[in-house]
Amino acid sequence: MALRNHSTINEFILLGLSADPKVQVLLFVVFLGIYLLTIMGNLMLLLVIRTDSHLHTPMYFFLSHLSFIDLCFSSVTVPKMLENLLSQKKTISVRGCLAQIFSIITTGGTEACLLSVMAYDRYAAICYPLLYGQVMNKRWCVQLVWASWGLGFLDALINVILATKMDFCDAYIIPHYSCELPSIFSLSCSDVSTNFIVMLCSLIPHGIITSLSIFFSYVFIIFTILSITSTSSRSNAFSTCSSHLTAVIFFYGSAFLRYLVPTSDSPLELIYSVLYSVITPMLNPLIYSLKNKEVKAVVRRTIRKYLQCFQWQNKERG
Repeated sequence: MALRNHSTINEFILLGLSADPKVQVLLFVVFLGIYLLTIMGNLMLLLVIRTDSHLHTPMYFFLSHLSFIDLCFSSVTVPKMLENLLSQKKTISVRGCLAQIFSIITTGGTEACLLSVMAYDRYAAICYPLLYGQVMNKRWCVQLVWASWGLGFLDALINVILATKMDFCDAYIIPHYSCELPSIFSLSCSDVSTNFIVMLCSLIPHGIITSLSIFFSYVFIIFTILSITSTSSRSNAFSTCSSHLTAVIFFYGSAFLRYLVPTSDSPLELIYSVLYSVITPMLNPLIYSLKNKEVKAVVRRTIRKYLQCFQWQNKERG
């Protein structure tokens, strides 16, 4: 088989979710709707948290960053997927593919770290309520967010630098709707064992350590909640964690199925990818809006405020 250096290949072909033109049109409508909901939901959450002083707390500070990450995470893959669904030429340049891989690893890794940080925040709030203000001070919260972004960026940088040194064969078809690191390993003619080992090692801080920290945080949280004698206090304590726990289950569950369950060249691989990179960013603002009483109250106040302003402007014009 003839070998070619990766610099001679200008683009890859993304097969996408379906080859049927009618199905592609339907998928375009569905995913365009999901993407618009993702944008509107996360922007709304960002606006509400920023404008209402009642939500200027560590928990909502982290939540605002989670919303921003979800905006970035979804925007990395969905626009290109929508373009390819309506395009005859479903291609992505090699540089564009590597850029997409870099962005996916950065945003996905940062989200994993941030979800772990949010679990630590709930642990401090419930297990040490009297010391919460001292433990989760503003400076420490900012440092935790920057550390999350730094780990995600460093992980992406190391993996993508190694990926740029890969050689590719004549096969340049990716059976996926986006470029992900495991997807290009099978296209390489060079030895990818180092790339694979580094990718697995990067799962340690972003997969194993973060998931274990979340697990142990909730073990302590559950024991603390069970020790509370008042039923109403116990219920309030659990309600502050339910939104975050739901978001964790969606993100880690779908990511675990995508990367750790052997489904190579299976439709399930695409389904799992859609779950964690498309559906989860849309669900997070809905989860926090519907399950959190404070956010629901602020959203109602904000909508009422803007409706009153709109009605007042109409009266002025009339």
